[in-house]
Amino acid sequence: MLIDGVHYRSIWPAEDGGSVLIIDQRKLPFDVEVETIRTYREMVVAIRDMHLRGAPLIGAAAAYGVYLACLELANDEPAQFDAAVDRAMAELREARPTAVNLHWAIERQRMALSCCSSPDEKARAARRTADAIAEEDMEICARLGTHGTRIVSALSEEAGGRTLNVLTHCNAGWLATVDYGTVTAVIYEAAAQGIPLHVWVDETRPRNQGALTAWELTQNNVPNTVICDNAGGHLMQNGMVDLAIVGTDRTARNGDVANKIGTYLKAVAAYDNRVPFYVALPSPSFDAEMPAGVGSIPIEERDPGEVLSVRGMRAGREETVALYPEGTEAANYAFDVTPAHYVTGYITEHGVFTASELAEGLMAGQSS
Repeated sequence: MLIDGVHYRSIWPAEDGGSVLIIDQRKLPFDVEVETIRTYREMVVAIRDMHLRGAPLIGAAAAYGVYLACLELANDEPAQFDAAVDRAMAELREARPTAVNLHWAIERQRMALSCCSSPDEKARAARRTADAIAEEDMEICARLGTHGTRIVSALSEEAGGRTLNVLTHCNAGWLATVDYGTVTAVIYEAAAQGIPLHVWVDETRPRNQGALTAWELTQNNVPNTVICDNAGGHLMQNGMVDLAIVGTDRTARNGDVANKIGTYLKAVAAYDNRVPFYVALPSPSFDAEMPAGVGSIPIEERDPGEVLSVRGMRAGREETVALYPEGTEAANYAFDVTPAHYVTGYITEHGVFTASELAEGLMAGQSS
């Protein structure tokens, strides 16, 4: 999508083929900086410390991390190479626990490497696979936009063409994917078709990923307003939200949805106020091996310091400011799980499904 009118992806291989470039999301929305990732361990840090984030992007980053590992280890003997790459994959896998895309991408790389013999051949295969995952992610997101826009169009007709108010949570934008985004793919496509939209952007404490959503929507000329996380229920109760759409880091077979902490509360409020609540679900985020998500999807617990402090701009300089006295205890659960019965439908690249249709619909789409 666009930054100051220039098209960017969120991750791409450097021209020399020996490194990978990412937009360092820690610097946004105040500064746009491109970070060069030269080793797989640097990619582990980038994933773990949220230089990049978003389940689809984490998957692509892990795939490129395997490629970087193959480059680093290419001079090893084949047996040593294989053992070292396996260790690198394990480190990448453990960087963040909730997003199933990370595990999916690493297993896809493992399968690709198993078909090769020499380290050089495996490095080439790892690059092809990482590139393919990135390209497929963009195609998936574009198709999410196509299917989701049909929902928005129907709601617009029902509303007589007035501006629709869409609420989202966290950042499920192009910054969370390779391009287009999952939720924002729907928003961008609907806007491109001339459907008048306004987006309520949850700030999404504690890391304020809503700032990323507001920044990219503004960059791409979509009207939006930032709200504190607790305002969503009030807006729904007073008829100020027509549609809620969120992303997902992992969706279980029964349709339970793991997404950024606070999503569950938005789903409950939407259900109580009869606001349609949709999940933008690319198929790599669907965990067919997990029967149900509540109590089963691993919930990442991050550094309490993210709750106890906030980063912002003061007098032209970025600063981290303490919000609580030293010694204050805090808990920082990064995700929650929304039970499937609160979800109106799942927007996938193969169509829009209810929870009861989801597994069969995705499998049929992937086999077609």
